[in-house]
Amino acid sequence: MKLPVFFDPPPRAMPTPEVVVDDTTTPRRFTVRTMLAAKKWTIPAALLVAIHQVCETLVPVVMGQAIDRAVATRDFDALWRWLLVLAAVFAVLTVSARFGGRIGQAGMLAVQHRMRTRVTDRILDVRGVGGPQRTPGDMLNIATSDVEQLARGIAVMVYPIGHVAAVVFGAIMLLSVSWPLGLAILIGAPVILWLLDKGSGPLRRRSFEEQRVAGAAAGTATDLVTGIRVVKGIGADAEASRRYVGASRRALDGVLRSARAEGAYIATMELASGLLIVGVAVAAGAMAVTGSLTVGQLITVVGVTQVIMGPLAALGSNMGAVWAAAVASAERVLSVLQAPPAVDTGDRDAPGDSAVEFDSLTAGHARDLDLSITAGTFVVVHTDAETTADLVAVLSRSRHPERGRVLIGGVDLFDLGSDAARRSMRVVPHASHLFEGTVVDNIAAGIPEGASDADARVTRAVFAAACDDVARVLPAGLGTPVGEAGRLLSGGQRQRVSLARALAAPAEVLVLVDPTTAVDSVTEATIAERLPELRRGQTTVVFTRSPAFTAAADDVVVLTDRDVPGRSFASPGESR
Repeated sequence: MKLPVFFDPPPRAMPTPEVVVDDTTTPRRFTVRTMLAAKKWTIPAALLVAIHQVCETLVPVVMGQAIDRAVATRDFDALWRWLLVLAAVFAVLTVSARFGGRIGQAGMLAVQHRMRTRVTDRILDVRGVGGPQRTPGDMLNIATSDVEQLARGIAVMVYPIGHVAAVVFGAIMLLSVSWPLGLAILIGAPVILWLLDKGSGPLRRRSFEEQRVAGAAAGTATDLVTGIRVVKGIGADAEASRRYVGASRRALDGVLRSARAEGAYIATMELASGLLIVGVAVAAGAMAVTGSLTVGQLITVVGVTQVIMGPLAALGSNMGAVWAAAVASAERVLSVLQAPPAVDTGDRDAPGDSAVEFDSLTAGHARDLDLSITAGTFVVVHTDAETTADLVAVLSRSRHPERGRVLIGGVDLFDLGSDAARRSMRVVPHASHLFEGTVVDNIAAGIPEGASDADARVTRAVFAAACDDVARVLPAGLGTPVGEAGRLLSGGQRQRVSLARALAAPAEVLVLVDPTTAVDSVTEATIAERLPELRRGQTTVVFTRSPAFTAAADDVVVLTDRDVPGRSFASPGESR
């Protein structure tokens, strides 16, 4: 039996409205919009929390009435009635507290999931993220820690409402007993709330600094782990460790400064609210001594003041610390969502022609390159690593050329829309990045959903990339899990699975960068024989110096500057 969300969490993330972000959105406005994105859950959660807090405040009121009307008068029938009322109050209190918190948490997690997905999509946008350069670790920190802090701001829509309800209800109860005591609460509580807003500025600045230095430390750690083999290979272990220790120390110092600021802020607010409550309690005691209050009324006043001390103190942490942290994280999240694309692209449709032309292209080490690649040919390009990296960056639209153009079917590559560019040209980098899942899941990842020939594409790609050999040695064949980032496979197996994924995806022009460096020469020769057959009639460009691929190519292009300094061109003696 499927239970409602407040009993049993759903198997899939609950849908939430998109939070509007434009160029004029400020961190405060963005935080408020994020908080309002979960109204479907936060409104009932806030009502239940308010009921819980009112019932908490009602407990000493009921006890005071029971003492005055039953215990003091020795009326046992009235005593039982008041005990039943007290039991009912506790029942409502318990139910509302449990389900109010669960519903509010469900809404917060739903918004957090939607926001994290949105930030991740922006980070992975093929056009890139413009603005200041950020390390992968810093981006990861924004997509995880900052999004979580921002979503926690939803708590300000839930719990403070209950806290305010408790303070207001407590003040009303105190007014009914003694108007000076109730008036003290009604005046003192708004003053404390005003102090909260004034005091949150320094905490917000420290929270932002904490997130910044923590992101820098995470970026350093990510870069270190990613390049650990290179670091060890060049003997730079000590220097890498020193840099990480420095970044980690800065992050720790930032966290400590933020924690000290938050501690001082909350302590000040709790002290202010505590002094207010103590003053009311002392005044009530003096009134009881003079006979202005009965014993039951004294218990009501003392009990109510003790109960509302918690909500008043919590207002400092929820409306102050949580709000300040949420606004600080909102600023970092906005730095990604509002960032312009690193590369401007157009919106033209795919030309339907796979001929590739480099028209006086200058990009990094490639200088004034003029080259035409006939549609449907299998071309191998020989050049150095730096020139390869520069050309691949342009072909993948990660950066604009300094001068000149790349034309696909006569259309400038950067004039195509994102989907059109992906259909026209697919660039596969040398690094083999696999997703967590099975081998076949990874191979089929680039095939459009619902494609009628999906199974045939996978079968042909597996054969062309020599993954049939991989399937034979794996325990569950193509259904074998690859682990996180493909760690359960060897380097050669990962490279072949990555190649099969590229071959299975539709692309009029496929660009490969050293696709067989991790396999043995026999397997490389097999792939070099099968791959051109699979890509027959489609344009394929392979940056490699592999003799096997060179022998299988329709044309071999050598980019060199030995004849004309500063100019790259296809050497006629190497093209065939």
